[in-house]
Amino acid sequence: MTTALKTWLTLGQYLLRAAMVATALPALAAGSTSTPTPIDLNRADAATLARGLVGIGPAKAQAIVAYRQTHGAFKSVDELALVKGIGPRTLERNRSRLSVKDPTPARKASPQSASATPSRPRRGLPSPAD
Repeated sequence: MTTALKTWLTLGQYLLRAAMVATALPALAAGSTSTPTPIDLNRADAATLARGLVGIGPAKAQAIVAYRQTHGAFKSVDELALVKGIGPRTLERNRSRLSVKDPTPARKASPQSASATPSRPRRGLPSPAD
């Protein structure tokens, strides 16, 4: 092998390694420096579920959304195992990536109800007229 050919092969290997590192760095940086935000099973759409969960493709993600629409909001992450096609192993692989937030936000007291005087006195308390 000539010196020029060895130089070209060495340069080609160097460029190939540099290209491999350049494509791997963003994935490594995203995975190692930050933890992903958990996906809320009650609010995520099928695309978000398919993109963010391990072993869940578009069809299974759509099945999760359909289950939620049919049966109501998830009360716990464990309920995901009730979706057809999702077993315990898939659930365990994704447990840290999932959350279930309260599907019904707490209602604030309206200003009228807080300042209004009750129409009748409570039991055991004297009425304002006494």
